[in-house]
Amino acid sequence: ALLPWYNAFSFLKTYAEIDDWSPDKGDHLGDNVLDRWILSRLQTLKRDVAREMDAYRLYNVVPALFEFIEELTNWYIRLNRNRFWGEDITADKIAAYSTLYAALRELSLVMAPFAPFLADHLYRELASLGRRKPRPESVHLCDYPDPEENLIEPGLERAVTRMQQVILLGRQKREEVKIGLRTPLRELVVVNRDAGLLEQIERLEPYVRAELNVLSVVYDTDEQRYIERVAKPNFPVLGKRLGKRMREFQPLIEALSGAEIDAFQADGAIELKGERFGPEEIRVLQQAQPGTGTVSNRLIGVALDCRLDDSLVRGGYSREIVNRVQRARKDRGLIVTDRIVVRFDGDGELLTAAGEHRDYIMRETLCTTFERDEFIDGAVEAEIDGRAFRFTVTKAVFHT
Repeated sequence: ALLPWYNAFSFLKTYAEIDDWSPDKGDHLGDNVLDRWILSRLQTLKRDVAREMDAYRLYNVVPALFEFIEELTNWYIRLNRNRFWGEDITADKIAAYSTLYAALRELSLVMAPFAPFLADHLYRELASLGRRKPRPESVHLCDYPDPEENLIEPGLERAVTRMQQVILLGRQKREEVKIGLRTPLRELVVVNRDAGLLEQIERLEPYVRAELNVLSVVYDTDEQRYIERVAKPNFPVLGKRLGKRMREFQPLIEALSGAEIDAFQADGAIELKGERFGPEEIRVLQQAQPGTGTVSNRLIGVALDCRLDDSLVRGGYSREIVNRVQRARKDRGLIVTDRIVVRFDGDGELLTAAGEHRDYIMRETLCTTFERDEFIDGAVEAEIDGRAFRFTVTKAVFHT
């Protein structure tokens, strides 16, 4: 559970050393939406931890800490990796460094009572990024951090939670139809009756498109077009209360209309033939309208166009080529910033994909040369979707 926290620090240290960035050179917190989100989540964490510890509810604290580590590593860092990989030192890259540094430093203070040795180690290591001794000398000599209320954005936190659900549901749909994430799809529809929420998710659209590899995202408030909600009795609970009368109420519950289900969920109860039923007694289920292929949970729904054509398949092949080249780069001991030369040959469809997506492949692999060569020696032999692909990877040499 703690290893991802340490890996987040290792990620920061690796790229900070490559770019010669350190916090003592000055920080810059920009307006990137995910920077604001993770800093808002950090303040919410500090506030909630302080409240729970004041009430001696320590059993509520550790799950919240681990949830934040999950959000920092599996969401913030993963969705922002390209900002750290960029070649130039831009204001946006400095903002990414500054945000991640601030989150890790504050997290070491929050974690100090719960993981005292690792918290102190990371606190000192973070100070060493600035080539200075930590002040105070130990994390355990620091004041426990107070939340900065002006950085808390509840609406943004809610929108990112919904975005996470959209991504998870989209992955679920891809798994159902057995189309891997490397193959692009045409369109994703995000479904929720709250137009304001959809507007907030739209601000996060680049992350949704990248994570689900879709070409476009559409937003629709007409839930009934995609999702049918049905009510079902919770038999184990209601059976005990109603006994033989269960047969009388089962058809009444299952016949509830969409409007009646809305009212039940809003009020938390509904009355049928003189009997009052609560949310623990009636389950509301969501199922896709026929022909839509929608997947949903109680928070949001998505409809993913899973129809493939040759162009989309070749887009998937280009990502597979990137994957094979990056593996070969690692096998040859090249570091993440090394420029490389790639020469390749193979099946005709793969060559077409390489030509159509040449710029993307070169950008993702830091290629200076990406050329077909029918007579390459010592090539890596790979197979993509049953098609042969041969290539070499060598470090680019620059002459001055």
